[in-house]
Amino acid sequence: MTDRTVQSRWDGGLRAVVQAGGFELTVDEPESMGGTDRGPQPTDLLLASVASCFTLAMAYSAAKRDIELEGLDVDVTGRYDGPRFSRLLIEVRAQRPAGAELARLVSAAERVCYVTNTLRRPPEIEIVGAS
Repeated sequence: MTDRTVQSRWDGGLRAVVQAGGFELTVDEPESMGGTDRGPQPTDLLLASVASCFTLAMAYSAAKRDIELEGLDVDVTGRYDGPRFSRLLIEVRAQRPAGAELARLVSAAERVCYVTNTLRRPPEIEIVGAS
């Protein structure tokens, strides 16, 4: 087992600065929600995590099977339902492969995508506050 940690620091208003793997990300809410719109909102980052992880899982699965992959696009749409997403739709398109071969590659990617596997089998969440 390996642990990964990211750190977030409140930066005023509804903005946070996140340190992740040596990169700094500004996370904010849109002005219409009281933020300053200086970065993506947390839910967009969740969707981006799903989309990017599935994209990389597709590339990994294609390379492992010596399948030529061209023009890969992955779109992820979340449906808001109260304070959560009730549905995530992942749409995968590629110029190559197509048809049944693309469907097999999608199935292979589903098995190795960390983010979608985590969402399908949610981890235990423990929240602790330091005093």
